[in-house]
Amino acid sequence: MTIYQPTQLHNFLNSLNTRAKKSLSQNFLIDGNILRKIVKTADVQPGDLVVEIGPGPGALTQVLLQAGAHVIAIEKDPVFAEALSRLQTEDGRLTVYCEDVLEFSFESSIPRSAKVVANLPYHITTPVLAKLLPLHTLFSSITVMVQKEVGERMTAVRGTSAYSSLTLFLEYYAKATYGFTVEPTCFFPAPKVQSAVIKLLLKETRKDISAESFFVLTRTAFGKRRKMLRASLKTVFPHIESALQRAGIAGTLRPEELSLSDFIRLFLEVQQGEGHAQHQGPHDQRQNEVLSDESLSLKPIGSR
Repeated sequence: MTIYQPTQLHNFLNSLNTRAKKSLSQNFLIDGNILRKIVKTADVQPGDLVVEIGPGPGALTQVLLQAGAHVIAIEKDPVFAEALSRLQTEDGRLTVYCEDVLEFSFESSIPRSAKVVANLPYHITTPVLAKLLPLHTLFSSITVMVQKEVGERMTAVRGTSAYSSLTLFLEYYAKATYGFTVEPTCFFPAPKVQSAVIKLLLKETRKDISAESFFVLTRTAFGKRRKMLRASLKTVFPHIESALQRAGIAGTLRPEELSLSDFIRLFLEVQQGEGHAQHQGPHDQRQNEVLSDESLSLKPIGSR
């Protein structure tokens, strides 16, 4: 049964005596072409291990399994988690966890390199990305459905209004590509905004800087994006003007005019000038705060 067809989806929900829950930002995909485009964008091949977050009724899960993937599905809603067992293949390529993805231990549950494919509930886009992006040894790519405005900021280029600390956060950990736009009519219930599918190819990060401290710098700069760098950064970094000079960056520039490499160069000069300790260690949960700037102050509308 192709669960993405509206009539069959309605019948399926009725059979479970359930409906889309606003508290979990559940909006279900009802367009088979979009589902196939997601799988194609993610470059899912037979034998791939795919982690799916928030599968809901299982429309995308079904297409992933049809593509020959081994799927680890993480679903918080116990009704849908239990119902996913109906999609189990003869060779047992589906594993279901009824857990909150934000509390899920990927390190102990993913046996080999995997790809993430997810229609993320939009209200948890920020913490999910913050948790997944540093895990380049576990995941080769992340393909996600997000709110279109967020997707545009994730893939923005320097010098544009969409360029933000979110853009830099993504670029630090991955190469982001805008896949395609998804209209509200492709969901039930239909959200009020357009969506976008974004693909992230993860990469190894630098070991000579503290990512957490670095993102304090970028977040501070974009928190006052209309101000010149020498003014916006001075309250947090008192010696910013000398650091800018050593880095060869004009203090009159605004944050959207700097590339990721510019910010890294400035950060290294700030650390050298102010004697900040560098912290080498595992990803800190405070990374969630890195994305809590103007770039994600959007209406949370989820999709499944």
